[in-house]
Amino acid sequence: MQSQTALQPQTSDAIAAVITLPRSLPTVIGMGAYLKASLCLIDGDHALVSRSAGDMSTLEAVEDYQALLVGLTADAPNLTCAAHDLHPDFQSTAEAEALNCPTLPVQHHHAHTLATAWEHGVDTPVLGLSLDGFGLGPDNESWGGELLRVDGLEYKRVGHLSRLAQPGGDIAAREPWRMAAAALHALGQGSKIATQYSDQPHAQMLSQMLDKGFNCPETSSCGRLFDAACGLLNILPVSEFEGQAPMAMEALATAPEILTGGWTITNGVLDFSPLLARLPGLDANDGANLFHGTLAAGLTDWVLKARDQSGLDIVAFGGGCFLNRVMTGLLESALASAGMTVLKPILLSPGDAGLSFGQAIAAALFVEQTS
Repeated sequence: MQSQTALQPQTSDAIAAVITLPRSLPTVIGMGAYLKASLCLIDGDHALVSRSAGDMSTLEAVEDYQALLVGLTADAPNLTCAAHDLHPDFQSTAEAEALNCPTLPVQHHHAHTLATAWEHGVDTPVLGLSLDGFGLGPDNESWGGELLRVDGLEYKRVGHLSRLAQPGGDIAAREPWRMAAAALHALGQGSKIATQYSDQPHAQMLSQMLDKGFNCPETSSCGRLFDAACGLLNILPVSEFEGQAPMAMEALATAPEILTGGWTITNGVLDFSPLLARLPGLDANDGANLFHGTLAAGLTDWVLKARDQSGLDIVAFGGGCFLNRVMTGLLESALASAGMTVLKPILLSPGDAGLSFGQAIAAALFVEQTS
């Protein structure tokens, strides 16, 4: 049993979780990401995961994060590696580079999968289903609806959700009507944008932006797919915070239904265009039920096809979309009924607050491999 750190993690309010590891690992730290940033120190056979400092967009959050970092590393002077997100502009990346130890960039969704698998003590190859709002891919792409094969430090992207444009970039995460406009454009119905969203001051301009591909970066994000559905159903076209509209839609999904032919899978790409095409004009409750049921069914089909191709029958869930209990419950039940072992976070959040643990695992494996 490892000695406790100076933070006395059993009682300190700075520590959100203490995870017992299946074996002793090198002393490393995971630095978290940008949203709900946390830290994770691995010391022997224990991992100490800090509470979230919040979103690193304010000075208060950054100062809180830095205080957590000082406290967590006070009794761990011999750090062998600091793992951080691939994104070069995150404050957590800068903080990692300022430490007096080697650093390791870890892809966002790879870290999500490692976090869930290792919380269950699983260090064998698994499928990782990672569904969230954003994570930088290795080619500077916006990822967020990913099916990975993960084997320790190695991962392979075996599939992703079909890409949608994000009109205006990041603002689309707070204005679901923009993602709905992108869906209409992708369905060949771009001429409907200006009239369907005539109450939005930029609707006409958005249609033109999509036609020209101007400031419309593409994403495979499941979070943005949720936003598109919310916008098509006119559920909170403009939100006060990211995720508000999908949360409202989840509350409406009381009797999920499956749209026959609501998705396609081609070369690992899962496309819900048929589902999105069905949503305009539906009552919000009916649309929410159809979206949740069809989404879970399509994801199940996707994972089972990956199982058949890979021979892996363990899937690890990760990413903030798994905070949605309706989707998660349907998906877990269907996959378990098909004979798969489903791993969900236990003590940790499936969202970015648990990401630092997966990063720390990657750092520890890297040190083991290179030492």
